[in-house]
Amino acid sequence: MLLSNLNLLATAPGGVARLRELILTLAVQGKLVAQDAKDEPASALLKKIRMEKDRLIAEGKIKRDKPLAEIAEKEKPFNLPRGWEWVRLGGTMEMLNGKPFKPTEWLPAGLPIVRIQNLNKANAPFNYCDPALVAEKNRIDSGSFLISWSGTPGTSFGAFIWQRGAAALNQHIFKCELLGNVFVPEFLKLSINSQLNVLIAQAQGGVGLQHVTKGVLESLVLVLPPLPEQSRIVTRVEELMRLCDALEAKGQLEATQHAQLVTTLLGTLTDSETPAQLADNWHRIATHFDLLLDRPEAVDALEQTILQLAVRGLLVPQDPQDESASALLKKIRAEKDKFIAEGKIKRDKPLPPIVEEEQPFALPLGWEWCRLVDVAVSGPTNGLSPRPIETPTDMKCLSLSATTQGVFRPECFKYVDISAVQAKQFWLKRGDLLIQRGNSLDYVGIAALYDGSDDAYIYPDLMMRLQLSQSVSAMFVHLAMVCIEGRDYFKRNATGTQGTMPKVNQATVAGAPLPLPPLAEQSRIVTCVAQLRRLCADLRQRLTASQSTQAHLAEALVQGVA
Repeated sequence: MLLSNLNLLATAPGGVARLRELILTLAVQGKLVAQDAKDEPASALLKKIRMEKDRLIAEGKIKRDKPLAEIAEKEKPFNLPRGWEWVRLGGTMEMLNGKPFKPTEWLPAGLPIVRIQNLNKANAPFNYCDPALVAEKNRIDSGSFLISWSGTPGTSFGAFIWQRGAAALNQHIFKCELLGNVFVPEFLKLSINSQLNVLIAQAQGGVGLQHVTKGVLESLVLVLPPLPEQSRIVTRVEELMRLCDALEAKGQLEATQHAQLVTTLLGTLTDSETPAQLADNWHRIATHFDLLLDRPEAVDALEQTILQLAVRGLLVPQDPQDESASALLKKIRAEKDKFIAEGKIKRDKPLPPIVEEEQPFALPLGWEWCRLVDVAVSGPTNGLSPRPIETPTDMKCLSLSATTQGVFRPECFKYVDISAVQAKQFWLKRGDLLIQRGNSLDYVGIAALYDGSDDAYIYPDLMMRLQLSQSVSAMFVHLAMVCIEGRDYFKRNATGTQGTMPKVNQATVAGAPLPLPPLAEQSRIVTCVAQLRRLCADLRQRLTASQSTQAHLAEALVQGVA
């Protein structure tokens, strides 16, 4: 049943990871391989452990152990196969902690010191020490069985078999000396690692760095199968884990190939030079949309393609009756001159026209290239960052996360200590365009339209505000700023990308190239984009529902098999 449903398990969200967990669960429950009545039962192995302990105690090599608590019925999560036994981990081994090396004991060469990162990462660098300073109990070699008991839950804890030669063991790792040869080390490793959730639940310490006490480890309840069956289980687990590796690699390969296919086919749309060519190319790939749009990242790519088509004038037809963009720019210029004459804004410094090298694509008839500042009546101006306070006030300053997604999020703010007089020039008005002047390279220059109430928020120092002309569609300007060409412009012109926060200055924001259609066409484009974005949202919702159903099916299958 497990193998016949691998495709469902592997393609569900997080499916391969769940599949690995399921394999370990089935392994320690005795459901992966057949039992053999001829195998020596585990009860005989328990006697061997006791005999080995008694011998070592008599020879003075270990101290007489305190009996571990009997395993209660509530600690037994499932019924054991015939010939198996329950054991506590501490009853099968002696655990010796590593040496607490000091930095002053580190050397550039010598005996490698094994730290937790050396267990988790094969390429992690070693510290070294003087071999003469390392006691035998802190030495390991290939084949040593280790348990990491400190670090980050989910990544650091677990059992390991060391295979990289002689070394010294650092603290926070136990060297485990197995008693009576009753465990195949590889089976013991997978058995312990199948119980990591139990150990993590009992971990102590702060957020991030935690530890599992020796007592918790010693009390861990494990299964003890007959020795030959352990070997058969290990062989089967290794086979299935290799299959998981192949499924994982196949999934990654398919994801890469799918992304390349989406990029190539959607690229044929943006390569269209006229609406007629776009319609022809769209028809050519539309029959493959069920293949293309089967994952969220493909829908994201489609949405970005829609924005590119919008700002290139390919989404809606041009109307020769529309007043041209050049006439629109003259209106905006007259509006600005009026405000300057009235003393409402300062006289701006004219910027040079957009040269051909700055134009990433050709424009339809009636459009014009201009600069972002050409459609704004004021700005760009930086915000301010007053001292935040805990007490709620009427003064709310946006945080960067309020616009990082390219839309305004009103819940992302902090209360600040500022007077009404200080805040006056920083109050946002509905329709203001906000641009992040500082952030990571992926987000610097990201734009969002403020669609909240007037005088409800001020904007921070790492944002700029532009007040757009009433003669232009603010929503169209926003589309142009968040499409690929708009984002690339800000990334190319950001400063401080090496080691410091990337930023764009006022001149860069003001000079951003903007493809400007006639006002009537701006309105048609915005309406069309809104409709297509709603379709994208519906696609995402259906994909989420489909993935949720697939995950529930996989979960039911996992529980049914286990």
